[in-house]
Amino acid sequence: MALIDNGIYVGGARTQTPGDLRSTYEALDQTPGGMAWIGLFRPSPAELDSVAAEFDLHPLAVEDARKGHQRAKLERYGKTLFIVLRSAWYDDEHEAVEFGEVHLFAGSRFVVTVRHAERPDLGLVRKRLEGDPEFLAKGSEAVLSRVLDEIVDGYAPVVAGLQDDIDEIEDDLFDGDVDPESSKRIYQLLSEVIGFQRAIGPLPGMVDSLLRGAQKYGTDDDVQHQLRNVLDHTIRITERVDTFRVLLENALTLHSTLVTQEQNDAMRRMTSASLAQGEESRRLARASMEQGEQVKKISSWAAILFAPTLVASIYGMNFDVIPELHWRFGYPFALGLMLLLGFLLWLVFKKKRWM
Repeated sequence: MALIDNGIYVGGARTQTPGDLRSTYEALDQTPGGMAWIGLFRPSPAELDSVAAEFDLHPLAVEDARKGHQRAKLERYGKTLFIVLRSAWYDDEHEAVEFGEVHLFAGSRFVVTVRHAERPDLGLVRKRLEGDPEFLAKGSEAVLSRVLDEIVDGYAPVVAGLQDDIDEIEDDLFDGDVDPESSKRIYQLLSEVIGFQRAIGPLPGMVDSLLRGAQKYGTDDDVQHQLRNVLDHTIRITERVDTFRVLLENALTLHSTLVTQEQNDAMRRMTSASLAQGEESRRLARASMEQGEQVKKISSWAAILFAPTLVASIYGMNFDVIPELHWRFGYPFALGLMLLLGFLLWLVFKKKRWM
């Protein structure tokens, strides 16, 4: 149901808790000096239109509250304040920052809060304010200041969670970790920090604007003190988050440098290995060529020696009918033939550079 809580307050004390919006309007009309605080969670267009018609809310503000997904901002339409606040919380399970949205309308006799996320729990703000009727009696701006304070206080765990994540990344980087997943994590954190900056960036200006208009609109002194406290917190958180962004951008640069250095080292190792392999290949090639030259020489000499061996083996056959067997010059002829064949083979191999 869109209507989460609904009360009529007089002098800071709850006097009625109507069951629906129509009953709230009727009760407020019948309660002089009363203030209605209507808490809505993801209301339907009809419910928003009903509230807008009753309290004469500006159509542009109602349209923003209906659509959601607005940046933090403060606008004044006549006597009605419209403020958009971005709540944030840290999800420990997924180590991520989640964002919500609160729209608040504040008039002289009413406060309407519209939430678009489960957090923050404005019921806790209501209980604390009901426990401090003196402050609640100061009107709708007192509610506005406490809602602001609740949302800004909710930023502290986010800052602590982001600080822990950044510390882990810095430890990994200084340990020389160049895991590509680290780069992905840095990008994710940087995106969350930028989103957080967008959520809180307008807040100091918004609170300062409320303080500057305090005299004009007669804002109570205690409410002003509360707003100054909120302003101090928002400035400090904004400065911390600005520092986080610088740290993460530097971490991303450092990680990229480490990755590049690691890649260069790997390339040098590969180049050295390739050169060593090339040198080994050249050495083997030279050895193979030298071996081939030796084989050529051995083969050449073997062929040269084979020629006289062939002639000698032929003339060494024990047959009666052999040419030049009984010739006077047969022996010199055989020797000359052996030398001639050897010399011719030597010339051939020499020409082919086998020797």
